[in-house]
Amino acid sequence: MKYLKPLSLTWWASMVPLVLGLFMATLPLHGQMAAVAVIEAMTGGAPAYALINAGLLGVGLRGAL
Repeated sequence: MKYLKPLSLTWWASMVPLVLGLFMATLPLHGQMAAVAVIEAMTGGAPAYALINAGLLGVGLRGAL
């Protein structure tokens, strides 16, 4: 389990944007526009793909170290 390290703060710092980006990207499935608006306000309007890519990058780098 090279990439799954739930005790690592770096892993959590990478998983949060990944999960938030996935939540934003699946808006048509769940319809939680208010929650997506809060996420957009918290992230400064970052698009979902940027959050997903940042999360994957962080998890990948954490696994490489």
